[in-house]
Amino acid sequence: MNARDRALGAFTGLAVGDALGMPTQSMSRAAIAAAYGPVTGLLTAVAEQPVAPSMPAGSVTDDTEQAVLLARLLIDGRGTVEPQVFADALLIWEADMIRRGSADLLGPSTKRALTRLQDGVPAEEAGRTGTTNGAAMRVTPVGIATPSEDLHALVDAVAATARVTHNTSLGIASAAAVAATVSAGVEGASLAEALDAGERAAVVGGERGHWAAGGEIAARITWARGWVRGMAPAAVADAVARVIGTSVASQESVVAAFALAEAMGDDPPAALRLAAGLGGDTDTVAAICGAMLGAAHGVGAFRPDVVETVLSVNRLEFGPLVDELLALRRRTGQSQRTY
Repeated sequence: MNARDRALGAFTGLAVGDALGMPTQSMSRAAIAAAYGPVTGLLTAVAEQPVAPSMPAGSVTDDTEQAVLLARLLIDGRGTVEPQVFADALLIWEADMIRRGSADLLGPSTKRALTRLQDGVPAEEAGRTGTTNGAAMRVTPVGIATPSEDLHALVDAVAATARVTHNTSLGIASAAAVAATVSAGVEGASLAEALDAGERAAVVGGERGHWAAGGEIAARITWARGWVRGMAPAAVADAVARVIGTSVASQESVVAAFALAEAMGDDPPAALRLAAGLGGDTDTVAAICGAMLGAAHGVGAFRPDVVETVLSVNRLEFGPLVDELLALRRRTGQSQRTY
């Protein structure tokens, strides 16, 4: 298994997790059980689905779409994305989602930040209240494109893409944790080593941006991983849904993804199915968990028929994106060594 296989696994895991969580997003755990029973695979959303009513099985949401958007911007910008360019691209994306009749639009932190930016607020200030998981859900391409050897350089790259919408200690720390886990996995780290890298990056990221009140991301990841280690799946589900939380708050949903990766990381499909049944921001929890597990285990961690369905339904092709992102990674690594 090489870096390309792991990078492809990260993007594929993101999309598979997203698609598994699509039909259950924003529903309670009880409502999910009543509507679908146990989540055993890709499902068509019920008509009562609050965000994606009757959406076909295998469809992805904003998590995958914004990650693909960010990947393309990174490639076009040769590793950098100007704040206004990113803001404009996000607004164009949302307009297209509205045209398609989707209710999966920009999250609260992103929408608020872009409104401020349009009102003339500087990019550095626009995202000063963004503490939700939007930066973390789309950050996988940054992890693929950036080596993790220098965590400060990696967090710099993360902060550059989070700043315009989630320029807070919680927003940047959560995105840095996901990006570092993905990056370490692409480099060949074991899952445990990759999750450790995510914890360390969260410490660095927590020192960036505007301070925001809330449990620190790094500390909560450390606690959650230690708590769920060795738990049976049913106990993990209760621990995540009832105590850690699955809301859009980054200190809940991102930490939940780490807890699932720690407890069930040896069986990625089972981890993502469980994530989809937890209630709350299921698509994002499953997408982040899938990206991290895919980076550690490679694309072969996911059932080929499920992957084929997700790629086909959404007309996705990750190979060219991954190749370009890995080319950026090689150039970044060379420039760091030269420096």
